[in-house]
Amino acid sequence: MAAFEYFKHNVGKAATLLGLSEEDRTKLMTPDRVLKADLEIPLDAGGTATFPAYRVQFNNARGPYKGGIRFHPDADEDEVSALAAMMAIKCAVVGIPFGGAKGGVAIDPKKHSKNELHEVARAYVRAFAEHLGPDVDVPAPDVYTNPDIMAVMLDEYEKIVGHTAPAMITGKPIDKGGSLGRDTATADGAIFVLNALLADQHKDASKLTAAVQGAGNAGAQAAHLLSEMGVKIVALADSKGTLIERSGIDVPSVLAKKEAGEALGESLSAPDAVITEACDILVPAALEEQVRVENVELVQADIVLEIANGPVTPEADDMLAKRGIAVVPDVLANAGGVTVSYFEWLQNKAGEQWTKADVRERLEETMKDAYRDVADFALTKGVTLREAAYALALSRILEK
Repeated sequence: MAAFEYFKHNVGKAATLLGLSEEDRTKLMTPDRVLKADLEIPLDAGGTATFPAYRVQFNNARGPYKGGIRFHPDADEDEVSALAAMMAIKCAVVGIPFGGAKGGVAIDPKKHSKNELHEVARAYVRAFAEHLGPDVDVPAPDVYTNPDIMAVMLDEYEKIVGHTAPAMITGKPIDKGGSLGRDTATADGAIFVLNALLADQHKDASKLTAAVQGAGNAGAQAAHLLSEMGVKIVALADSKGTLIERSGIDVPSVLAKKEAGEALGESLSAPDAVITEACDILVPAALEEQVRVENVELVQADIVLEIANGPVTPEADDMLAKRGIAVVPDVLANAGGVTVSYFEWLQNKAGEQWTKADVRERLEETMKDAYRDVADFALTKGVTLREAAYALALSRILEK
């Protein structure tokens, strides 16, 4: 299913639940603005290259547009539009005053130097500057972009507008106005939500097992946090394979190997074996569409915590629901990142720098409150957590 169709499917179900009119449905499924540009940059070896770029702004009823910018060869209008729409939902689910946006440049960053990527970053800001700003549209890092790229974009924007404007972008280096705690916020937020769910289910974390797909930033941090909670990590996967140890994986040791460029272990199963490994909690934290009709009946977990975007297809989602498996949807589970981006924006606006402990405390409160709202709605209406999250988000957007 194409990314934007996945969004429309979920919005359609929630809209039916809320009894929304066709006019409201159309409004909620239509971007406010789709911006496109061709970015021409100089190459280190001489000559130039041109790359398609996008910025999609999706509903600012609740506040400035908000969403990351990715550098990826597969970036296109459909993907960026879907991700922008998801950001509008995500911000509304956790109750922060932003709308949705997303940006992308169709470039393979692995084939370009740091200098060339900086040129792309500056060209992107020049192309869309009139549509960006602290109270208009606030970008952030995404796939293959990072704090360094954000600092370059901020510098270019400030040159254009002629004054400092740190709140126009988030995910910056700390010395450029970035927030402490941003680097682990996605996983931190997901684990706060998981803890609230486990409390509802009266489950003891120390008696549970987990399988984590993804050993990048979010997946690795989630594995660390789960291990610290006492959860036994029985499977950990990256793009090269799945390490399975029923006695429990030594997470710090294994991830240290990966940091050093080594494999997760000597004997690895297929990368997707993690999805069907016996466990209490399955954490897809890497790619979309990992739980599908073809493998959903083999999923053995009681809880699926979606740290990745769209890791469960709609058809598989329905099948998991029929089996009574609780799926914590991406729009709730991985909203910790945008929540701390909001905290960074607030700090920049006020000229403040919060402590890491303060950021973490506020994040925990925000994520647990969001979970409570979603869980209570799901219980009252007799629907899944995903249906509840989307319905709550749509109602909050339409309130404005």
